[in-house]
Amino acid sequence: MRSRPSESTFDIIIVGGGVVGASLALALSQTFTETENSFNKTGHPDKNNRSQKPLSIALLDCQSLHATNASEDNDSSSSEYEPNLFPYSPRVSALNHATIRFFQTLGIWNSIQETRSCPYHHMTVWENPGTGHIDFDASAINCNDIGHIVENQVIRQALLNAIAQRSVTCFDHQSSLTFNLDTKPSQIILNDGSAIYGSLLIAADGAQSVLRSVAGIPVKRQDYRHHAIVTTVETEHYHQDTAWQVFLETGPLAFLPMPDHKGKHYCSIVWSLVPDVADTIESSSDQDFCENLSLAFEQTLGRVIRADHRLRFPLSQSHASSYYHQNVVLTGDAAHTIHPLAGQGVNLGIQDAVVLAAEIRRAYQRQDNIAGQHILSRYQRCRKTSVLSMIHTMKGFHDLFSSNHLTLRWLRNTGLRITDRQALLKQFLLKQALGSSEASFFTK
Repeated sequence: MRSRPSESTFDIIIVGGGVVGASLALALSQTFTETENSFNKTGHPDKNNRSQKPLSIALLDCQSLHATNASEDNDSSSSEYEPNLFPYSPRVSALNHATIRFFQTLGIWNSIQETRSCPYHHMTVWENPGTGHIDFDASAINCNDIGHIVENQVIRQALLNAIAQRSVTCFDHQSSLTFNLDTKPSQIILNDGSAIYGSLLIAADGAQSVLRSVAGIPVKRQDYRHHAIVTTVETEHYHQDTAWQVFLETGPLAFLPMPDHKGKHYCSIVWSLVPDVADTIESSSDQDFCENLSLAFEQTLGRVIRADHRLRFPLSQSHASSYYHQNVVLTGDAAHTIHPLAGQGVNLGIQDAVVLAAEIRRAYQRQDNIAGQHILSRYQRCRKTSVLSMIHTMKGFHDLFSSNHLTLRWLRNTGLRITDRQALLKQFLLKQALGSSEASFFTK
C-alpha cells in the first residue's frame, strides 16, 4: 500500500472500498506489474514501452481500509456480536463459481476458505401453502458444490489484506467528498481539504452513489414494497449443506448454510416481508422471533433456538440509464441492484469488476486512453446484456410469486413439480446459477 500524499494525480480513482471496489483495485494492481510487457522484439528491455510503468490507483472509502487478521477481527469476542456470542456477521453473499474463479485468480480464495466459508451442495425451493417443490444437486452437473456462502466482511478483509501488498494508495474514513468533474483530470476534495486528481473515476459507492449523482447519470428504480430482515440463527438440526428457500404469502424466506461452530448449527437468513409485517417481526422479542421463524420455515431444520441481532433494509431494484458518462464509470450497486431472491447481487458486481479490469488492461497495453468512450462503451455493452437479463428474470419471479391469486398459485406449484421432474432443464438452470465465463476475460 502506498503512502498518502497531500496532493497527487492518479490514472484511476475507485470511489468505494466494498467488495466490488476492492476487487477492482486488486485486479488492476495485479495486472500492471513493472515486468509485464517490458521487453521489445530484440529481447532487450523496451525503455519506450508505456506498460513498464504501472497504472497509479487510488482507493477511497468512508470506512477503514486497513489490513487485519480476518479470523481475529470477526471472532465472536468482538463487541458487535458479544451480546449473543454469535460467531458470524449477518451480512453474507452466495458466491457462484464464476466469482470464486476470479478470487482464485486474484490469489485470495485460499485466505477466504481458511477464515470462513460454507460450500453448499444442494438447493431446495418450495411454496407454503402449496405442494410444489424443486431440488437441485451439484452432482447432477458433476460439480462438488453449487457455491459458497461467505460473510461479506470476510471477503472484504481478504481483499484489503492483499491490497496492502500492492501499489494502491488508500484514503479511508472519507465520509465527505467533493467532486469537480469539470477539471482535467477530475478533482476530488478529501475530508481534510487536500485534493487528488484522477483520469478515470470508478463509482463503486453503492446504490446511493454520490459520484453517480454528481456525474448526472439517471437511475430507474422499482420499489418492491418489501423489507428484508437479515440475521444469523442457531438451528436445532444441521443444514445438510443445503440452501433453502420457501415462498410464503408474505414473501420469500431463505436459510443459507453457515459452518458449524463448537458443535452448534448456524444459518444466515433473509426474510422478505411487507413493511407492516416487518415492523411486527422486527420489534418482537427474541423468543417470539425464533418461534415465528420456526413456524414460517415449517421447522425444516427443527427449532430455531436463538437469533443474533436483526438488520432491516428496504428492497428495490435499480438500473442506471448508462454505465458511464465522460470519465466516470459505474460498477456494482452504483450501476444496478436486484432483488436478493437468487443471491446474485454481489456476483453481478464482481463480473462488472472482471470485465472493466479486462477492458482497462487491453486499452493500457495498446497505449490507448483508458477513459476513452469506446473503452467504456464496450464495458457497458458487455455488462448491460447480462444485467438486464437478470433484472427481467428476477422481476418475473417476483411478480409470479408475489400474487396470491388461486390460479397463479396453482400454476406456480404445477410448474415447480413439473420442473423438478425434468433432469435436463434442472441441469440447465443449475449451470446458469454457477455463473458465466466472464471471469476468464481477466486472464486472457
